Amino acid sequence: MIAKFFIFRPIFAWVISLIIMISGVISLYILPVEQYPDIVPPQININASYSGADAQTVENSVTQIIEQQLTGLDGMLYFSSSSSSAGNSRIKITFSQEVNADIAQVQVQNKVNQILSRLPEDVQRQGVRVFKSQSDFLMMASVYDSTGLADKTDISDFLVSNLQDSISRIEGVGDVQVFGGQYAMRIWLDPYKLEIYKLIPKDVENAINAQNSQASAGRLGAMPTLDNQQLSVVVTARSMFRNVGEFENIVLKSNLDGSVVKIKDIARVEIGAQSYSNVTALNGFPASGISIQLASGANAVATSNRVKEFLAQSENMLPQGYKIAYPRDTTSFIEASINEVVKTLVEAIVLVILVMFLFLKSFRATLIPAIAVPVVLLGTFAILNIFGYTINTLTMFALVLAIGLLVDDAIVVVENVERNMNEKGLNPKEATILSMQEVTSALIGITTVLSVVFLPMAFFSGSTGIIYRQFSITIISSMVLSVIVALTLTPALCSTILKPHKKNEDKTQEKNSGFFFWFDTKFENFTNKYKFWVEKLLYSQKKWIMFYVVIIISSRYIFIKLPTSFLPKEDQGSLMIQYTLPVGAVASRTVDVANVIRDYFMIEEAEALNTIFTISGFSSRSSGQNVGTAYVSLKNWDLRDKSNHVDEISKRATKAFNDPNSKYFIRDARVFAINPSVIQGLGSSDGFEFQLLGSSNLTREGLREVKDKIIEEANKNPNINSIRADGTEESPQLKISYDTNKALSLGLDLKNIDNTLSAAWGGTYVNDYIDKTRIKRVYIQADAPFRSSPEDLYKWKVRNSSGLMVPFSEFSSFSWVYAPEELTRFNGFMSYEIQGSAATGVSSGVAMNEMDKIANENANGTMHTYSGASYQERLASNQTLILYGISLLVIFLCLAALYESWSVPFSVLLVVPLGVFGAVLSIYFRELSNDVYFQVALLAVMGLASKNAILIVEFINSAYKNGMPLIEAAIKGAKLRLRPIIMTSLAFIAGIIPLAISSGAGANSRIAIGTAILGGTISATVLAIFFVPLFFVIITKLFSKGVKND
Repeated sequence: MIAKFFIFRPIFAWVISLIIMISGVISLYILPVEQYPDIVPPQININASYSGADAQTVENSVTQIIEQQLTGLDGMLYFSSSSSSAGNSRIKITFSQEVNADIAQVQVQNKVNQILSRLPEDVQRQGVRVFKSQSDFLMMASVYDSTGLADKTDISDFLVSNLQDSISRIEGVGDVQVFGGQYAMRIWLDPYKLEIYKLIPKDVENAINAQNSQASAGRLGAMPTLDNQQLSVVVTARSMFRNVGEFENIVLKSNLDGSVVKIKDIARVEIGAQSYSNVTALNGFPASGISIQLASGANAVATSNRVKEFLAQSENMLPQGYKIAYPRDTTSFIEASINEVVKTLVEAIVLVILVMFLFLKSFRATLIPAIAVPVVLLGTFAILNIFGYTINTLTMFALVLAIGLLVDDAIVVVENVERNMNEKGLNPKEATILSMQEVTSALIGITTVLSVVFLPMAFFSGSTGIIYRQFSITIISSMVLSVIVALTLTPALCSTILKPHKKNEDKTQEKNSGFFFWFDTKFENFTNKYKFWVEKLLYSQKKWIMFYVVIIISSRYIFIKLPTSFLPKEDQGSLMIQYTLPVGAVASRTVDVANVIRDYFMIEEAEALNTIFTISGFSSRSSGQNVGTAYVSLKNWDLRDKSNHVDEISKRATKAFNDPNSKYFIRDARVFAINPSVIQGLGSSDGFEFQLLGSSNLTREGLREVKDKIIEEANKNPNINSIRADGTEESPQLKISYDTNKALSLGLDLKNIDNTLSAAWGGTYVNDYIDKTRIKRVYIQADAPFRSSPEDLYKWKVRNSSGLMVPFSEFSSFSWVYAPEELTRFNGFMSYEIQGSAATGVSSGVAMNEMDKIANENANGTMHTYSGASYQERLASNQTLILYGISLLVIFLCLAALYESWSVPFSVLLVVPLGVFGAVLSIYFRELSNDVYFQVALLAVMGLASKNAILIVEFINSAYKNGMPLIEAAIKGAKLRLRPIIMTSLAFIAGIIPLAISSGAGANSRIAIGTAILGGTISATVLAIFFVPLFFVIITKLFSKGVKND
């Protein structure tokens, strides 16, 4: 017998435990920390840009061509794409968890390479990027000028020139986006002056390309040389231009009389910005921001720390007055919530040890299970390391649960040794040997059952599968370690640490007073009452069976009524405000709205506010002059009270911006306050992502009508909040039509017409110049006065084949049309993405069901589906029932094998509904929802309920087999095991209480899992001690023929 071997060799037992602990300590240093395991499906993005093209052109000539190529990619779940009127084409492909992101990226890159030659020249010149990264930001860093003197362009040029490339090379960074751009050489054309010299924009482009270039002239005296060669030098010729003067003097045309036309004669040259699309400010100071996305599969906390370290080192090279701030940083939340779990873990250990001391009444006896705790916890870290897992909220929860479970094994051993020393007057060594023979099979049984409950979780698919897997592996490994410790170290400690009991007569004089004597007397009375109750129960069975049926029915009823969601919403210490103005509004109006939002937060919410960073011209879904986003970062959790919880702040803000009586009322913009998503990478906000798809025989207009109807109805629905479809509004667009016949008869080249138009209004990227030491871009574009109203088109002229300048009015006309700013597609169908969130107090599952109803009523040839976290939530809710079923089946099979009987497992399994009843009830009364944590908690409760039952059944069964009458055996077994059951359950409950009542960062997840387990454990314990003897008696009677054959 294992235990016997170690009882005689205690040092050997210590050595094994020390080895386990040392490997655990080493692993603790190596294990990375994150909030959730990497549950975000790998995403591969394809970005291309087509200067000056409208959304429809981009969709037809770029997006669709790439999309049709996306076939045969392994493990692709879905893809979505958007083509915007800024000329951007973005395709986002989401793969299933099992896929390796690097391989996916290579596959996508190969698909794109096959069709590169079919894309427009402008797109090919700018390149098509394929990269892996999550769609939302890990963090945002902002450089701002605290003196307020610098221009926004100066700051963003500094950011791009000195920081951007280095940040994007940091390990774990997937993609960076700078709001604003670096300097660029801007050549602003004047159509009247071009006309005087008979020039068109293409001539300017050609002249720049010819004269702003580098020549490689080789070497003087390079090998092979003459015999008497004495000199060898490098020859340099023309190089790229460096300043405005050189560009002004580029020659466009030289006349016969020797006079020349230079760029400065027909245009204004200056150093401007590469992009003018965003206006950014931090707390009102001029600023530029850089958003950092996480590479697929990278660790968030480690990456964020590397970025911060790099920026801290770079502070020395910042110009005077420049400072760095972090308007959005998800990792501070992760670190805070992990710290909170660690606190909970410590509280749980202390409480568990106190409960043990209460029952075992001696320091020596309490010390033995207490020693088991660090051994098992550290050992579990070592196992996590072997599996390549991380320290995250889930593995830490599993450890908090495991504490209650792992002391159980040690308690069972110690309690039994004490009883044997007490009743039989044995010395510690003999008592330990006898006790181990009694409880070894029960210990192995309990561990098998508890491990087996959690085993099926490890084989699930999708994001939830990964959550479950980390949880189950952690618990199973701590259970297995706990049994190893209970069979090796605990018996060795029992035989060496415990003292033999004094003879009975000494004992009575000793302990007639004190807390323990009082507690024991009370417990003794309770045990006798309990014995009396169990007898009564066993003689009036029908009444109690009815009660049991009522419990099952009510559990089922409440379970169905529970709202569902994916993960609990958390206060992450930050929120986003999205503001959208009417289509066609210009940037200056958007900036005015941004200033109102900034003032509101800096004045009204000053005590909770850390920073507010506004970006006008950018939102997570679309871009354009009429949209903007503000990132609000709040003070630390300890510094904010309940009234400054993020939900309260966003409620107040929404009211202030939308209430006509408020002084911050924003009349002409829609303003939403959005909580960032619970999980990095599954959508940018914590709501649902609903995709409305139209089949190919439906027009955009038809699909838009359906979308408007759905939004209109969803707005009326009390369960749905802030419903929006960003970037889908149609905006007025100016359509220019050529009369091709007329143009050709005038001797014009159509290509020249296109070139003139795109250079004049869209701007053309020509080539590069050197600014100090960096290569930057050169653009030509019409000066602002010549592209500000539709009539300006007629100021432009094109040169025909006979050298005459023909105005646009001769061969073209313009008209107004309505067209979308952005066209979205999903899985190759045209689509609209509708985002929204559940109303306060409503779970996301309910909101999604409402959306399904609304969409089905208005279907009209459309389909719908979900993406992001909503997709995973649907996947998860479909799997849970299978999970519970498999777990119960496996428990049954294990028990049947352990007890060599088909009847005994039933009396154990019948206890499970009693635990479920408590769990469901507690979640219902605390108004929580049926989410991933609740599912994990239910499984834990199933295991615990069975564990209590095993402890009783084990004793009843052996007494019955030894010939004791059935009912007497039931009563004796129940009475004997009452103390250890109450004790282990109390220890476990003590470990869970800190979870159920926690506060601070990430509290909602802890409350979700703690509440359900607490409720379940209490009801499972209180009811099981009465029902198990009853079930055993009933089932044994039913199976009595089978038992006699056993």
